[in-house]
Amino acid sequence: MSRRSSRPSTASSRPRTAGQPSRDIYLECQAAFLGHYDDLGDKIDSKEDLILLLQQTGRNPTSKSVAKYWTPRTESMTFEDFVDVCSREPVTSEEELLKAFHKIDLNGDGYISLDELYKIMTTKGEKMSKDEVKDIIDEVDENKDGKLDYKEFAKMVLSTTEEYKKLALRNLEKREKNRKLHGEITPRKESSPEVSPAPSPDRRLSRHSARNASQERRLSKQSVLDETSALSKRRSSTLSHVSNDDYSKPSPRVSTNSISKGGRSKEPTNLKDWPMVQSKGTFFLEDSSIISHVYTLNLTEDSDVWISIQPLKIGESGEALDGTFIDTALFVIYEDDNSFVAFTETKDIRGKYGLRCNMTKGKYLLIPFTTGCRLKPKKETAMKEAKLIMKEKGDKIVLTRGFKKALEDIFEMADLDGNRLLSREEFNWYNMRTSGEEVADDEWSVVEDNIELDKGQITLAGFIKLNEMEAEDNEGDTEDLWITLSAMGFNKSLLLDEACPFLLKVYTQKCSDPELEVSALKSNKDTLDKASCQLAFTKGEAKKVKAIKDVMIYQYINDHRALIVVENKSKTKIKMSLDCSKTRNGVSHTGSMLGTVTVPAQTSVVGHHILPLNDGSDLNVICEESVLK
Repeated sequence: MSRRSSRPSTASSRPRTAGQPSRDIYLECQAAFLGHYDDLGDKIDSKEDLILLLQQTGRNPTSKSVAKYWTPRTESMTFEDFVDVCSREPVTSEEELLKAFHKIDLNGDGYISLDELYKIMTTKGEKMSKDEVKDIIDEVDENKDGKLDYKEFAKMVLSTTEEYKKLALRNLEKREKNRKLHGEITPRKESSPEVSPAPSPDRRLSRHSARNASQERRLSKQSVLDETSALSKRRSSTLSHVSNDDYSKPSPRVSTNSISKGGRSKEPTNLKDWPMVQSKGTFFLEDSSIISHVYTLNLTEDSDVWISIQPLKIGESGEALDGTFIDTALFVIYEDDNSFVAFTETKDIRGKYGLRCNMTKGKYLLIPFTTGCRLKPKKETAMKEAKLIMKEKGDKIVLTRGFKKALEDIFEMADLDGNRLLSREEFNWYNMRTSGEEVADDEWSVVEDNIELDKGQITLAGFIKLNEMEAEDNEGDTEDLWITLSAMGFNKSLLLDEACPFLLKVYTQKCSDPELEVSALKSNKDTLDKASCQLAFTKGEAKKVKAIKDVMIYQYINDHRALIVVENKSKTKIKMSLDCSKTRNGVSHTGSMLGTVTVPAQTSVVGHHILPLNDGSDLNVICEESVLK
């Protein structure tokens, strides 16, 4: 498996601007940074986060500008680097916004119609549907004429940005006063222009606010429409969350440092120095179940471990229909007895789940987990079936451009180690998914004889050629091709909507040679249900059920998920109603917040997995139980 490079950050070595930044710039940077990270000592670890933070300070640089600061060698940026970038980059002005809009005002009337905006947003960057574009216009189209007065819209965007910055600064000042009131000392950073760093605001709301901004950024970052559409939605969503006198308090049921078996939850700041192994994988919908890759982790030494898992944006995957990230969590299980070790309890604004714990040497199962709240079968609708092949002169069969694009996505999903090649083992997992059979020696020989390999592995061009050969062998019959596409999660329009690829990374501080390998591709419902119950017992809040002996309800709740488990210690089977219909901003994996569970004697059953309906709003879980006769 590949390891993360230990190359130094380019940002850290870049020469700084002369002099110190102004107090106003420093405070704006501080407010944006602490709305995203725990403290000023943390580091920006991706270009996407840098862009998001710049947007929150009112800056909308082009991709070319960002590339000056975040080069291919950059791995992270410090807070001081961020302040330096903000000192160099100007705040976006109303004139610049109007100039950008004028370029896409096709008829020069000062308005952008639904059709004009649709043309831009469905052909540049990440494509949006016409309904999504219409939603943007509806937010600011007061007279409902289907047009956007972009002069007024530009003013609204700028005022929204200013309001956001002012509210963030007020909350930082309030937090600083609270710390002083309780006798806490805030250390002064030597490089700051006479400004004491304020403590970070409550993570639940500040991360939600940032999440909203990130979630709405659907277009290419080279397009100003990307930024303006995101900010227009922040007017109604982000500001509604930061307009309270104070940030929301975290759930009393969850400690920010809680982790199973004596671990901690915060991501280490020096991960680039830790050995790392990684693998891609995928959740697939299959009938009424979810299957996924399963991994074996072998540690040859005791070690502090950080594990992360997050959805990958391949094709249309990674997001639910409402734009929220598909939940991609993970359980760590002892291989020898299948007992619960730990669960990814933290989650950032990009949908990355993580856990940190001390693990003794030995073998573990890493089982990816998604609740089914967001990755679920789509309602069957009539759709036009995409063409997969065409016949050229002489009846030569060629693959369509759309089918080739789908094959490129499938290749990326099957390329588990991310080296842009398919080994025989990776091709075998792909074949197991699409045909249910392993690749036999004679079948691999056919591959070797018919396509050019790179270091004994299949290239993308070779993978596409194999599908061309299949189409030719079937004389243009596409039934087998559709079976492959369906198995990999594609619908008849060649959209990847019933699968979610993910990226799993394991960092080990003291184990120099961790081993991570795919061990299965299957449904793990029974093991995951058992692990979920153990998570609730270990971390949840217990409550006795009235009017019935030896029955307990366990509720494990944090700011981004809830788990309801019923434990029946009695000698008789029971049937219970778990009514969560009074829950605000929640959706259950069962499809209904009013659930009924049957619990056999001496067993435990998962009643609800609940996720926020909207990641930008608080999840407030209320569950009322009753025994049914």
